[in-house]
Amino acid sequence: MLLQRLKSASLIHPPEWLISTTHYLTIMGSQAYGVSNDTSDCDIYGFAIPPKEDIFPHLRGEIMGFGRQNHRFDQWQEQHIEDKEARKEYDFSVYSIVKYFQLCMENNPNMIDSLFTPERCVLHSTQIAQLVRESRRSFLHRGCWHKFKGYAYSQMHKMNSKDPEGKRRETIEKFGFDVKFAYHVVRLLNEVEQILVEGDLDLQRNREQLKSIRRGDWTQEQIVQYFADKEKMLEEAYSKSELPWGPDEEKIKSLLVRCLEMHYGNLDKAIVIPDRFENALRQISEICRGLSL
Repeated sequence: MLLQRLKSASLIHPPEWLISTTHYLTIMGSQAYGVSNDTSDCDIYGFAIPPKEDIFPHLRGEIMGFGRQNHRFDQWQEQHIEDKEARKEYDFSVYSIVKYFQLCMENNPNMIDSLFTPERCVLHSTQIAQLVRESRRSFLHRGCWHKFKGYAYSQMHKMNSKDPEGKRRETIEKFGFDVKFAYHVVRLLNEVEQILVEGDLDLQRNREQLKSIRRGDWTQEQIVQYFADKEKMLEEAYSKSELPWGPDEEKIKSLLVRCLEMHYGNLDKAIVIPDRFENALRQISEICRGLSL
């Protein structure tokens, strides 16, 4: 496994438990979008399942909001990891499965993309990760439009920046604007269109278009006009989409609990999940109480 090799070489320094409990690693960025070149970095995203007491702190006697609160793992990140053996440079972002699910449920573009990467980009996938990928469409909802549009706006702002550093400066001197941020603007709009219209996502469907933007075949004005035209069309697609308005939180929570059970085993002492009969009785009781008042 990549993480174990890099840790053995003292190139990365994750928490001691993380490598053995990492369930999913996938290549992101330009490689996932099909527009990479020889100078592209290797962005790797994934999720791990931390110790049970980290997710269920009451198991170690902690009361949320009372007294000293122990730090709970959210994510591990290390960047610019030079792997001379593989002749690659890695940027790692490995999340707690809980935070990963939350961000996916919010339709964070990076997290959604990480669920829909091509199979060849998946570096490590356990049975739990396979279950999550098989259920990935369950995370999609119309709220994706607001999230993706916001990210596209931020990329547009960066594209228009005239005070870059490093590689970005060379790009602007060559093309007059930052073509990398430009292709991300178009990519995000294309992706959210697929989600709203089809309820699915193919990250490489428009790779030739994105490659042409990255080569400098598009002008800055064309990118701005593309955004304006797409925004109008996507507002209509948003209103007509067959996706739910928001996430099915109960369905996603059930998937999360199933993943945790697969990893930890029995969760009886950690979480109580009432069945339908108990829920029905509770609702009837609440109705009767309301009538009596």
